[in-house]
Amino acid sequence: MSFNVYFTEDAEEDLNEIYSYILHNDSSESALYVIKEIEKMIRSLESFPERGTVPNELSEIGVNDFRELFFKPYRIIYKTEKENIYIMLVVDSRRSLQSLLERRLLR
Repeated sequence: MSFNVYFTEDAEEDLNEIYSYILHNDSSESALYVIKEIEKMIRSLESFPERGTVPNELSEIGVNDFRELFFKPYRIIYKTEKENIYIMLVVDSRRSLQSLLERRLLR
């Protein structure tokens, strides 16, 4: 069974911010590489949506609806509903995530 992948506006903005940050601090080649690798990880969810794990920050508060994948240092947080996958958040894992996850995912 193939799943459909959708990006939330927040996740699209996250990717744009990651690209811009790398572009300004490294090179366009590095920025493109990172975005393509993140997108490749996300596309892999079409076939294997359950491969991610529940984020610890959410599991600790009893929220188990979301999963995550890593393309270090980035975390891809997503939710599966029926045959659809919603990319909720793509963020640098070096950031403090507790309040960000609660603000974005638990609204």
